[in-house]
Amino acid sequence: MNWLDDYRSKVRTPAEAVGMITSGDRVYYAGNAAIPQTLVRALAARRDELHDVQLNHVLLIGEDPLSAPGMEGHFRHNSLFVGPADRKAVNDGRADYVPIFLHQIPRLFRERIVPLDVAMVQVSPPDEHGFMSLGVEVLASTAACQTARTVIAQVNEKMPRVLGDSFLHVGRVHAIVEATEPLPELHLDPATAVERAIASHVLGLITPGCTLQMGIGGIPDSVWESIEGAMELGIHTEMISDGAMRAIQRGVVSGIHKTLHPGKVILTFALGTAQLYDFLDNNPMIEAHPVNHVNDPEVAAQNDNLVAINSAIEVDLTGQVCSDSIGPYIYSGFGGQVDFIRGAAHSKGGRPVIAIPSTAKGGAMSRIVPYLKEGAGVVTSRADVHYVVTEHGQVNLFGKNLRERAELLISIAHPDFQDDLERAAKERKLLP
Repeated sequence: MNWLDDYRSKVRTPAEAVGMITSGDRVYYAGNAAIPQTLVRALAARRDELHDVQLNHVLLIGEDPLSAPGMEGHFRHNSLFVGPADRKAVNDGRADYVPIFLHQIPRLFRERIVPLDVAMVQVSPPDEHGFMSLGVEVLASTAACQTARTVIAQVNEKMPRVLGDSFLHVGRVHAIVEATEPLPELHLDPATAVERAIASHVLGLITPGCTLQMGIGGIPDSVWESIEGAMELGIHTEMISDGAMRAIQRGVVSGIHKTLHPGKVILTFALGTAQLYDFLDNNPMIEAHPVNHVNDPEVAAQNDNLVAINSAIEVDLTGQVCSDSIGPYIYSGFGGQVDFIRGAAHSKGGRPVIAIPSTAKGGAMSRIVPYLKEGAGVVTSRADVHYVVTEHGQVNLFGKNLRERAELLISIAHPDFQDDLERAAKERKLLP
């Protein structure tokens, strides 16, 4: 049987495809902009037929019917990165959260620490050889498809054919659902004055020919927008956004000086607008790879002059970084922050950066704090932290003692909170 006949023999309706899932199964489904929405809706419709189905995934955006109230006992999320779709369920105790470095997620599946029965992914139509691209999210989907006993693929004509180690052959799939629908888009508000000021301080750490890792949001986009000229930068990043796309189009990024994957923009997922997804389609400059390659600190460190820029919820006066919770309230996950902070720290000439606004809640509270909130999780340890940047400046904590750290962090805190922080530091015996 050739691949096309094989493909045709596997085409199913959404109900038929998710009918392969049974009670007690452990299911993985792709997240971010690659959520197989048609399959998710069909699975939710089977609520009354199923019980104790575990759902494993990374970030879910938009509405997720599987985490809605009333799904208890039928479906339970085992979230590897909490997002807006499952955040309430996790904090209500109706879903679970697994703290894990992003690059280690595929290991959970391969070593059957989290054994998978079913993987549901969204892919591009097959090429002439029968290969379908995982498109805008490779991340852990490759490992899931290699280890699950059943693979169900939603084939979407709007999924870009992203190149790299990102393909799934028709022969590896057990059911195919042809369902074309727009990919979720993320439109950001214009950057604030604070975000632009932070970017101006980060800019001093970016030198010609270095390789960048950044995420999405006002700070990364402001950094990208601030970079001008033939900088010949490289990109090796967990995710790519519209800001990075525009920098590539302006000629700021060439990748010719990269010491790993020269000339290529390396990512594991993309999230942005339809323009970004069109830009990625069949673009030979872009390569998507599984997260165990992209985010592995030892791999990332093979990029000389790697500048990794990440954000946080709060930083205490000793340099401890909380990024996944607000006190005990789980907000997100470990993600790739530590992966890239450590990768940049081990890169020749690398610079790990935590970039945050100095305040939250409209200036009512400081993000640089005497102590992390009760119940807050330390994502990046104080021994891992190097550069910390706010709109008020940039400091380097590497090799600094606790007294020096407190002095440096207070210097870039918002002026309204500096006196309180100094008093608290003295109470903690951090300052004389």
